[in-house]
Amino acid sequence: MKKLRYLFFLILLGLTTISAFAQQQRFPKPEFDSGYTQPTPETPEPRALSMEYFDVLVLLIVLSLATYFVLKRRSRQGILWLSVFTLLYFGFYRNGCICSIGAIQNMTLSFFDPNYAISLTALLFFVFPLAFTLFFGRTFCAGACPLGAIQDLVIIKPISLPKWLNKTLGLIPYIYLALAVLFAATGTDFIICRYDPFIGIFRMDAQFHMVVFGAAFLLMGMFVARPYCRFFCPYGVLLSWMSRFSKWHLTITPSKCIQCKLCTHSCPFDAIDFPTNEKDVLKSGLGPKRFITYAVIIPLWVAAGAFVGAKSHTFLSKANPDVYLAELLIAKPELKNDLDNIDIQTFLSSGKQMQTLVEEAEVIRGKFYTGSMIAGGFLGLVIGVTLLNTVVFRKRQDYEPHKGNCYSCGRCMDFCPVEK
Repeated sequence: MKKLRYLFFLILLGLTTISAFAQQQRFPKPEFDSGYTQPTPETPEPRALSMEYFDVLVLLIVLSLATYFVLKRRSRQGILWLSVFTLLYFGFYRNGCICSIGAIQNMTLSFFDPNYAISLTALLFFVFPLAFTLFFGRTFCAGACPLGAIQDLVIIKPISLPKWLNKTLGLIPYIYLALAVLFAATGTDFIICRYDPFIGIFRMDAQFHMVVFGAAFLLMGMFVARPYCRFFCPYGVLLSWMSRFSKWHLTITPSKCIQCKLCTHSCPFDAIDFPTNEKDVLKSGLGPKRFITYAVIIPLWVAAGAFVGAKSHTFLSKANPDVYLAELLIAKPELKNDLDNIDIQTFLSSGKQMQTLVEEAEVIRGKFYTGSMIAGGFLGLVIGVTLLNTVVFRKRQDYEPHKGNCYSCGRCMDFCPVEK
């Protein structure tokens, strides 16, 4: 199996290198001389609706099989081969689209833009993994997500990160989620899709820096297991929330734990909670007083986050092309004569008045003010609750997978000697 993983990784690395060199400009830059006629753009035909529904059907089948392999068969081998299929179909064949992770933005935009209608396919790709996770844990991450699959297959010698570093890096997905929702709600950009590190590998077509970005994640993933899933994936935040309430979830042992400790280092994601010792907890100083203190200051964290978010809205709003263009033309009106600036020349040729552009930019900036303040308050709440969880004592007598952080990969099950 290790040889198979090494071979897969070498092939994948070679493909990314080829893709990088393929990004050189293959056609000369067009010259817009006098007499040039603007061609009529043709909208490419969308994927057949029947095929989109087929993708949904495949997703349902894969989710069902992943759940079956995790909970019923308890088969790591089944999960592994299912993830290979997911990578080939949803990754390379479907080019990473449609994506449950990117569907966050479609859902957000459909709520805030009355002119935007989310497709049924995108809606189902967003909802189905969450529904399965709510009942069965993160089986979507185990075998149905191509981004997780491509990282899982290159894990060679994973290392365990310190708890404080795991907690700190674990805040990044919340920041990413807040920014993705903010930018989608204001109609600025779909940053999850734009900065997907693996989409260039799936499509064999991306800018050079994105190919390097994806290859870096895979190289890092050889030792830090699933770095994107653990420390970047915004959809993982929602899945983690759902999984905590799951009624059925992967268990390390099929029956009573015999405390053999063979599974303690089996999880490459540090998602196994060890039995607790009340004496050690008392010695550490964790108690009601510290819990109350941390709980009381949560509103302060929320207020501080909202304040920082409101103050940063001007900077964040510059990511919107209309706001950026309005500021640029106000600061440097002489750029109207710059014939090489395509954005400015496009605006001038549209016939839109400068005053109209400024008014539209002010409306968008107002949306950013409200959205940034809410996003900041949300991140403040996350920080406050994260700190509160560090002083929460939960009694455990067995080795158990953490419901929120466990990817249901099934590795730990192979280390358990207990039979059904």
